[in-house]
Amino acid sequence: MTDLKQHPIIAQYILWNRFGDLLGMDFEVEKKGHVIYKMPVKAEHLATPFAAHGGSVAALIDAALGVACLTEVCEDLKVVSTVNLTISYLIPALNEDVLTAEAQVIKSGKRILFVEGKVVNQKGELVATASATMNAYPVSKISEKVF
Repeated sequence: MTDLKQHPIIAQYILWNRFGDLLGMDFEVEKKGHVIYKMPVKAEHLATPFAAHGGSVAALIDAALGVACLTEVCEDLKVVSTVNLTISYLIPALNEDVLTAEAQVIKSGKRILFVEGKVVNQKGELVATASATMNAYPVSKISEKVF
């Protein structure tokens, strides 16, 4: 499949992901195992009068890491879940910043995937880095209605 964003499993993820909608996130699949996710920082993301809550940045990078892994396994009719997520925050994400998370799968096994990513703001400044371990499992464990 050339456009993995149209794969039935990824299309279903988009429909189910209400949290991503709430935060205003959207993504593009660059290629299998490589995803770009974007999120504008709005007042709803703020923990102080000017800076986003770290959880909103974590949600963005976790989504990017997860979908990068999903593109690796969807053609095998699998989905993924986060086993471990490690984040380093480097600078604050500020109100009205546009954050871009880029994630790349480093190693993909039958059940375990390793992925790394980064978040930058619209100025290209590095906001955060992250790595994760993801578990891949059959989509039938979550729904028989994907296809």
